[in-house]
Amino acid sequence: MEILADPATWISFATLLLLELILGVDNVVFISILTGRLPEEQRPRARFIGLSLALVTRLALLATLSWIVGLTAPLFTLFSHDFSGRDLILILGGLFLLVKATHEIHHRLEGPEEGKHAGDGKKGAVFTSIIIQIAVLDIVFSLDSVITAVGMVENLWVMAAAIIVAIAITLYFAGAISRFIDAHPSIKMLALSFLVLIGASLIAEGFGAHIDKGYVYGPIAFSLIVELLNIRAKKIRSKPVRLRDAYHDTAEESKTG
Repeated sequence: MEILADPATWISFATLLLLELILGVDNVVFISILTGRLPEEQRPRARFIGLSLALVTRLALLATLSWIVGLTAPLFTLFSHDFSGRDLILILGGLFLLVKATHEIHHRLEGPEEGKHAGDGKKGAVFTSIIIQIAVLDIVFSLDSVITAVGMVENLWVMAAAIIVAIAITLYFAGAISRFIDAHPSIKMLALSFLVLIGASLIAEGFGAHIDKGYVYGPIAFSLIVELLNIRAKKIRSKPVRLRDAYHDTAEESKTG
């Protein structure tokens, strides 16, 4: 109870919660794009499983803090850079994200989407494949998230509470985000471009080039705002404009008068 009465605890919790929500955006976008390949009735289940796996992964990583700390220890040196286990995971995860995002862009521009007209067996295989891909990226995103949390907060329970609340909030809004991305092809293409950018930043960080998150998420937020304004302007232009003929209206009024 003393921890709950300490204002510093709540400040740490709020700060970490906000950071977890920001870091979770790329995970939600990735899950939304992947689940868009599934039939409508399977998407909520896939989103729930994907975010639940993210929660379990992050809590499991928190429970093995000594292993997390050990991941930052150098394993070998190459090109005058000490590579750790964390670096290797970030590089592999970034490469996977680059390949997957590029593959999705190719399907959007060049080929039909998988799973749209598949049979029951094919749908089951696609669902399993998507869950596996989500689980793989969950490990990468969760590792980055947990290492950030460990560096900010010392109390394990505060970190766990912030992660649980962040995943719950993300799960609540994931459906609306997925529907919005599916309804606007330009947003979906922009989201895929974001994933390419995030994948490249993960690889760069794995090679020792630290990139401030603001430099990554700042342009993403700016591009998203511009595109939302474009969507709004398009809706306004699509509405029919009724122009009143002043002469016609005057004639009608004289007849009725």
